[in-house]
Amino acid sequence: MSSSNSPRLNRRGFALGMAGLTFTAACGNGVGNSNAATIDARVDATLNEMYAKYPNTVEISNKANGMLVMPLITDAGFIFGGAYGQGALRVQGATVDYYSAISGSAGLQIGAQQYAHVLFFMTEDALNDFRRSSGWTAGADIGYVVDATGESISTDTTQLRKPVLAAVFGQAGLKFGATVEGTKYTRIIP
Repeated sequence: MSSSNSPRLNRRGFALGMAGLTFTAACGNGVGNSNAATIDARVDATLNEMYAKYPNTVEISNKANGMLVMPLITDAGFIFGGAYGQGALRVQGATVDYYSAISGSAGLQIGAQQYAHVLFFMTEDALNDFRRSSGWTAGADIGYVVDATGESISTDTTQLRKPVLAAVFGQAGLKFGATVEGTKYTRIIP
């Protein structure tokens, strides 16, 4: 092997190793279990925690046409990173579908974190667009009702006029600033 190929192989090996580390981190935290009863129990616990810590989300959930609850997202990276989790879509308080969330990133990043998030679909159109999609990706136009620092946003702000709102909370780990932008949600069968 020539020395000119060596750096390329090392970078490729590093990227593949990080992808494997991210996958291992996601599978090792219990999110790899796609049992519907397990997901539903985690969704219930996540909603109870959110309502207790962020009372503004109770009113928002009452106004929402549907909510996607992702109880545990594991996000790990060293230069390249990724995140994975599973959750449920609830309409009128009942689970109607199960989803996985996956995202990838590159750039200056080191660390790992776990967090929960809830997407509130505030219009029927937003909910229908999400449900009809074969793979819906969160955009930068999402409004936050609990921001990445864990602060609640008042329910009387213009942020709440957006068709999709997000609450990101319960962060634990060494990486900060969790958001949902760029996360792809795909329907799964548990």
